[in-house]
Amino acid sequence: MITVKNVCKKYGSFVAVDNISFEIDDGEIIGLLGPNGAGKSTTMNMLTGFIEPTSGEILINGVNISKKSKKAKSNIGYMPENVPLYKDLTVKEFINYMAELKYVKGKDKKNMVSDIMAKTNLTDVQNKLIKNLSRGYKQRVSMAGALVGNPKILILDDSTSAVDTATDASIQESFNERIPDTTKIIISQRISSVQNASRIIVLNDGVVDGFDRHEKLLETNEIYRTIYETQMKGKEEK
Repeated sequence: MITVKNVCKKYGSFVAVDNISFEIDDGEIIGLLGPNGAGKSTTMNMLTGFIEPTSGEILINGVNISKKSKKAKSNIGYMPENVPLYKDLTVKEFINYMAELKYVKGKDKKNMVSDIMAKTNLTDVQNKLIKNLSRGYKQRVSMAGALVGNPKILILDDSTSAVDTATDASIQESFNERIPDTTKIIISQRISSVQNASRIIVLNDGVVDGFDRHEKLLETNEIYRTIYETQMKGKEEK
């Protein structure tokens, strides 16, 4: 479980995140949505332990990430928006390298790498250089790297923003089917990336403006509905 209690983040007089609270249950798929400047990146950086809250607390499976950072972070796999893939490595070499960075050794490493490639549909391309893969497959390689160490929580920062909607949906479906027990947080400005989530957190001006299912937010949340209508209109115009 992830528990965020009365969390604020200030930079001088600027309040990036203002007294947010929410709970995420084990195995949930959560969307974190909002316009530019809503506080998504700041919230994500606090959830991953990259920055500390000014006040409040974040508990990862009961562990305060500010007080016991290493223990809390061991539960988290994080895929940033622009993952620095080593494009002259093969898929298998890259995942092996990520396993070494996380101190996975010997037989455990071999089995883990094989399992992750299967989960992310990369087995058939494991010996191909990453630079020769399509964008969709590069996204899968990035996700595979985040899965090393079997994290209980996976945070994807705008993970499918570089691919088209059809590829986005394919990646999401594959991920949810093959890694069913992992708690997933998908951070995006694009509703198509999060609308199938269990629940969606709507951030605006540093506060939680809504936290519910896609259908309910369309009915009750003005900000969410505006984002949805704008994006649907843009899609129709294309």
